[in-house]
Amino acid sequence: MTKFEVVFMTSPGIGHLVPVVEFAHLLINHDPRFSATILIVTMPQRPILNTYIQSRAATSTSTNIKFIHLPIVDPPTPDQFESSFGYTCLLIEKHIPHVKQAITNLMETEFNSDRRLVGLFLDMFCTSMIVVANELHIPCYLYFPSPATFLGFMLHLPILDTQLTTELSELDTELVIPGFFNPISPSLLPSIALEKEGYSWFLYHGRKYFETVGIVINTFHDLEPYALNSVSTSQVPAIYPIGPILDLVGPAQWHPDLANHERIMKWLDDQPPSTVVFLSFGSHGCLSESQVREIAFGLELAEVRFVWVLREQPKDQFSLPNDYTNFKKILPNGFLERTAGIGFVCGWVSQVQILSHKAIGGFISHCGWNSILESLWHGIPIATWPVYAEQQMNAFEMVKELGLAIEIRLDYREGSDLVSAKEVEGGIKRLMNYDDEVRQKVKEMSKKCRLAKMENGSSYASLGALIEKLVNS
Repeated sequence: MTKFEVVFMTSPGIGHLVPVVEFAHLLINHDPRFSATILIVTMPQRPILNTYIQSRAATSTSTNIKFIHLPIVDPPTPDQFESSFGYTCLLIEKHIPHVKQAITNLMETEFNSDRRLVGLFLDMFCTSMIVVANELHIPCYLYFPSPATFLGFMLHLPILDTQLTTELSELDTELVIPGFFNPISPSLLPSIALEKEGYSWFLYHGRKYFETVGIVINTFHDLEPYALNSVSTSQVPAIYPIGPILDLVGPAQWHPDLANHERIMKWLDDQPPSTVVFLSFGSHGCLSESQVREIAFGLELAEVRFVWVLREQPKDQFSLPNDYTNFKKILPNGFLERTAGIGFVCGWVSQVQILSHKAIGGFISHCGWNSILESLWHGIPIATWPVYAEQQMNAFEMVKELGLAIEIRLDYREGSDLVSAKEVEGGIKRLMNYDDEVRQKVKEMSKKCRLAKMENGSSYASLGALIEKLVNS
């Protein structure tokens, strides 16, 4: 029986790596003829990535997934980039010869007439590696871990670029973007895209998407029917929506601070069903001291049970936020004492397991796409508080396009904005309204999430079509 191999290359971020690993598992579980190799860009500033990889490598040997750490390259010099995003794109580009060598080694040592390399899957910001696929004559696919609306923006950017008479950040008119039913304000575009360097990289990647033979996207038809239909044109490579792709166990199986997680889960066990609001702002999410205080006062005003993930600013622009060693330094005087028993302030948590707990009734979220999919899977409504990346666009889609979230803010920008305690209170009270229409729609979408991945579901069928294309390429 012929065996098939696929190779993955991903950006060095936990929010990009986890969906790739889960997609590899999904592919292999669906068709045991497949095995996968995941190429890893090492970033010493992010030790949590290595912890995750070591854990998954230890458990993946029996599932035909292996990890290859690429050689460390000389990092870009400060005069070559202006932002951490520019740094990461340049860092990935510097790996081109090492990626080519790694794949060449695989082809020389592991492949024969009974074992074929049938695809190179590149993360949304790894498109500089398309040159490797072309040189080695390997079909190249895009793996897109964000929503179809953001894919529409990236695919539209080369067209928009020819129409712009000013920089994107200076536009004062709403944009019509394929994938969005409603016009969208430039203020909701990713901060990176509004900066000159970031815009150039977005444009570069958006153009490269058209050079792939297919786009695999972590969404499903019932969630984004309009967006998927809008971006699926004859000019665009075939699109395969195969989501939601989720790690439903989460970091609870590999994170070094499991004692903290166990304390929180034990506390949740003692709370009534659907009474706790969960606040978390993502792996890169951290807020100013003044904003933290407003949230604290808002929680007290709302008089609601809560679990609040609170993290401090990272040491540099390439590192992730850290857990506080002393919450009293950042919180209002007496807050911890006044909320003892009804609230739990913590550092890192296994988010997906918190969301799965029966005590959770609502999620104040940064609207990262992984977090949105996790909340929909577990039927937990979101109140939107975007912070970075494409999260403002995600929040707009969830509130205005799909009616699946409560708005706290759509266009929040840390450092230039402040959500008041009264706004926090109001958002929580709307979120925890048990008769709310949004809550009912989220419960219905939760069922559709699961149906999409079952046999005869839309994502199941899309994965089957992708496999057929891979094996017949």
